[in-house]
Amino acid sequence: MIRDLAATLAVAFALGFSLSRIGFSSWDEVHAMFTFADLRLTLIFALGVAILVPSWVVLGKLQKVEWPTRGVHKGTLVGGVLFGVGWALSGACPSIAFVQLGEGQLAALVTLGGILVGNYAYGAIHARFLRWDTGSCLDR
Repeated sequence: MIRDLAATLAVAFALGFSLSRIGFSSWDEVHAMFTFADLRLTLIFALGVAILVPSWVVLGKLQKVEWPTRGVHKGTLVGGVLFGVGWALSGACPSIAFVQLGEGQLAALVTLGGILVGNYAYGAIHARFLRWDTGSCLDR
């Protein structure tokens, strides 16, 4: 258990360091990506996808995993839009907020607070108005 925790922390710190060095923790860099003023971060995203998709296929074949196919959950579009708007406004997704904290950018506390408030608000709105099944990732 301690070994797993140490390995997880090592990967987390390596990822955080890499994201910081690439520039994902800079609001200006993220703004340039979203406005297509600088395609560097967009191309890094594309490279990540180009590496990960075939890697998942190979991993699935090596470990003989059958990935279940599912339809698109009705909350995916709304959630994606809200996530993107939050990211564009704050300049950080949840992982980047932690990278920013590691860099000493205390404004990331506002982003993390917004993430917590947004999740709480979603829960209240979902319980009151939406009521669709939220367990689609758990269904097998």
